[in-house]
Amino acid sequence: MSANGTPANSWKPLLICPNADLSRKLAEVWRLADEREPMVESPRYVGQSALRELVAGHASTLCFLDVASDREVALGLVRELRDLGIPAVALHTGNDPDLILSCLRQGAAEFLHLPFSPEQLGAALDRLTRRAHAAMAPARTGGEVYCLMRGKSGSGSTTLACNLAFQLQALNFKKVLLADLDPLTGTIAFLLKLNSNYSFVHAIANSSRMDEALWRGLVTPCHGVDVLLSPESPVDLVYEPEDLAGMVNYWRQLYEFVILDIPGPYREWGLALAKLSDELLLVTTNELPAVHATQNCLARLKHHGISQSKIKLVVNRYNTDIGLSNQAIETALDLQVFQHVPSDFEALQKALMEGKPVPPGTKVGKAIAELAEHLTGRKRAPKKQSLFGGLFSIFETL
Repeated sequence: MSANGTPANSWKPLLICPNADLSRKLAEVWRLADEREPMVESPRYVGQSALRELVAGHASTLCFLDVASDREVALGLVRELRDLGIPAVALHTGNDPDLILSCLRQGAAEFLHLPFSPEQLGAALDRLTRRAHAAMAPARTGGEVYCLMRGKSGSGSTTLACNLAFQLQALNFKKVLLADLDPLTGTIAFLLKLNSNYSFVHAIANSSRMDEALWRGLVTPCHGVDVLLSPESPVDLVYEPEDLAGMVNYWRQLYEFVILDIPGPYREWGLALAKLSDELLLVTTNELPAVHATQNCLARLKHHGISQSKIKLVVNRYNTDIGLSNQAIETALDLQVFQHVPSDFEALQKALMEGKPVPPGTKVGKAIAELAEHLTGRKRAPKKQSLFGGLFSIFETL
């Protein structure tokens, strides 16, 4: 199946190409590739509304786009095609690594350059077909995947992700994975004082040959939780969607719960992870700028087809004395608050300095424990207390 639900061998291609020579050579290769559907050609770049009309009028499921004639205009069209859900295959006269990276960042699915060949085109179409199959695959079975996304930078989503993972482990879920999937600003290694030579980038790159021995070498144990770190230095992430989907599915088979700390929805990486999650915990605070930023975040998620039913709103550092009330937050976001986590600066700072989970007896620790219980429907069993322990506790209260 194609991304639009059509058979993979019946791609309906649109070609937008002001370069007549480039257009002619691609059309020749398309015919040699024995594709049944004719190619609809536009000899000039088009605006947003005209692009939508072209796609809808010809029921196009694929677009070949000349990115050489006018790079800036072409990259804008790549973004438009991505938002329409149409795979864009960027065309160029030569192998230009910088342009390839720019196209991929904007959402291009493939990149072809002269000289075109049936083999080159066929390989690209095969990859597109595999991605389409992955997108249309039925829901995965196995463990639950929770993504924590910040509504605004500085909302504390990473701290919550770490402590939620530890709380889940404390609920007797023996297999819990905590993964820092922010390629630019991941900080879980810093918070937990962990070091590793490997990151999630290595996991995605080796997803096709992943086995238990390789996986054990990639994760770092911490307080009973397996932790997959982000790269030490920011990276420009280039990945295949089917590799990411395969990796998340692999995690489901290994763990009861998978906690993913992910970036916001303003790049394809964050959106792809949000779509693969079972629950998306959107973390904000009750400050007005944070709620405003979270409005934009929700609009972006909705625009890209992420159902509001899977979004759980968590208000972190909630302080009733300052900031917006619970009712004002829910009205502004048109979303019910799933969990409040109170402001508890002293407990958090102490835990961060020691690289340990927040103690369960603190205000914030209790709230995160409640969050874990609400998500799983399982309560933490009370600790058994010895006779002497009970006596001592009685004396402590006198």
